[in-house]
Amino acid sequence: MDALIAKADATQPLSKKRKRTHPSDSKPGPSQKSDKTSASITKNTSLPTSLRSRTDKSVDAPQYKHIANPKLRRSLVQTSTHIAQSQALLSDAIHLLPSEETGFVQAEDTMERTWRLSQADIVKEAGGEAARGRLEMKLDGGPYRVRYTKNGRHMAIAGRTGHVASFDTLTGAVHSELQLGETCSDVVFLQDHSFYAVAQQKYVFIYDRDGVEIHKLKAHVSPTRLEFLPYHWLLASVGTAGYLKYQDTSTGQLVAEHRTALGACSVLAQNPQNAVLYLGHQNGCVTLWTPNLPHPAVKVLAHLGPLSSVSIDPSESGRYMATAGKDGSVKVWDCRNWKGAVREWTLRSGGKGDAEVEWSQKGVLAVGSGGSVNMYTSPSIKTPHHSSSQPPLYLTHPLPSASHRPITSLRFAPLQDILTIGHAKGTSSILVPGAGEGGMDTGEGLDLYEGVKGRREREVRGLLDKIQPDMITLDPEIVGSLAPPSNDLFSKIRSLANRPFLLEIPFARLPRAERLRVSGKADLTEELHSDAESADGSDDTKKKVDNEAQEKRKMRGKGKSLKRYLRKQRKNVIDPTAVAIRAKIEKQKAERKAEIRKAKYGDEPQEKSSALDRFKRVSKE
Repeated sequence: MDALIAKADATQPLSKKRKRTHPSDSKPGPSQKSDKTSASITKNTSLPTSLRSRTDKSVDAPQYKHIANPKLRRSLVQTSTHIAQSQALLSDAIHLLPSEETGFVQAEDTMERTWRLSQADIVKEAGGEAARGRLEMKLDGGPYRVRYTKNGRHMAIAGRTGHVASFDTLTGAVHSELQLGETCSDVVFLQDHSFYAVAQQKYVFIYDRDGVEIHKLKAHVSPTRLEFLPYHWLLASVGTAGYLKYQDTSTGQLVAEHRTALGACSVLAQNPQNAVLYLGHQNGCVTLWTPNLPHPAVKVLAHLGPLSSVSIDPSESGRYMATAGKDGSVKVWDCRNWKGAVREWTLRSGGKGDAEVEWSQKGVLAVGSGGSVNMYTSPSIKTPHHSSSQPPLYLTHPLPSASHRPITSLRFAPLQDILTIGHAKGTSSILVPGAGEGGMDTGEGLDLYEGVKGRREREVRGLLDKIQPDMITLDPEIVGSLAPPSNDLFSKIRSLANRPFLLEIPFARLPRAERLRVSGKADLTEELHSDAESADGSDDTKKKVDNEAQEKRKMRGKGKSLKRYLRKQRKNVIDPTAVAIRAKIEKQKAERKAEIRKAKYGDEPQEKSSALDRFKRVSKE
């Protein structure tokens, strides 16, 4: 018992517990010396502001000790602390996330030019992993067309003589290699590297990853160019017959087939923002097509001669389009107004041969013509310029020899600073610093190290989220908005201008007969006429003749049996609203007749007598 009392006496109350002081709260005394070296590196070695706790007292904020009211002082201190923390977070974000564009080659002074750098210099300064992108493939089946998958890891090539191959650019493993023995115009991957389509001499063929033929699409006759819409699962092709065709690869159905009526077409590109296809024709026109319109949505005269290439800028939501024509000119267009080219210049090769244009993910425009490929950057090519002078060059790359001409394909690798050039002697992959987007979205299929399970899940998710072809429009923001009233409804409402009592009533509260008349479902053979009858006999006869002619015109093309059937159906339906309307119209007719008779004869019309009038009760008034 004595031990318990001793322990109780030793226990102190809560208010007298020992207070622990934080090392950061202790103020340096006169014996403590400040270290300038540690103070200079504290800001860069301390915990970032965004990772600190809210109770961190390292943020300096005024305490307002001169204010006597504690409630007001506490509120001011909290507001000042919040403002100080926000400013610290903002400075931390600016320090960690620089806002300027990174990755591009920049000149140190005004006399230095970036286009003087060769690929050897860029490879020497780049890292070991990035330098692996510089690759030369010498092949004999050219000229070649090149395509990448969405994540940029796999590449497929198709030679004019029938040499088709697909391989992994990261490991260098060859998936398949085919010698088809006929002309191949283009190649494109489908939803991933498991399947790819080849535009051969007669039809479009689909092969799997191992090179096994899966399908032969006989509806696509003599194709020249192919495009795949990943969010709609549509394979589009255009050929020498001038037909644009959409094939649904998930169901195998031919969704749409449009006749361009502009001859053979060998230029096809898609806008990644709204999935609209751009066609370049032999007469210099560029037409924009969607599956739900049988005619082009937009038609622009871009060049005075045939077009050789069209490309859409993905960096600014498809707002800019670049075209190259056989007249030796390159033009950049603003797809929002179509009021003329924003920038125009002549090819450095003098317009000899076909030119190819291609945009990168960050807005770098590559133009290949003759024996060289030139790269231009924004905003010089997107700023309106009245003269046709050359924009400033960013980089240039000449082909090794004249035997490599012509350049038939330009493709930027997604998520990488690599440009692959397809020419007569194979392919050439060069480094273009700043061309690729740095971040990747694994949900969009941009994972370079995606496994089999992840690919299957993404494919199933893509099928569930597949967008219907009818939703492809020039303005994707229109999807989900309210549709405007049709012109027919406007004309029917305007036709009721002589009926002000109907215009003031909402459509839902109109009588049934008026609702049927507005919607165009009223029976015209039994239409009630409420026009006032004229007092003149000749006018009555004339109006009767006009009414009979009008009824005759309404009944044109209708037989008597149909008229009897309609009248029978009309009689069998008893609508209280229609009966009330008929009674109201008859009453109005009688009142108008009485007014006309009174104005003409000066007497009141007498009611017709009936044999049953004798049984009426007469009031005693």
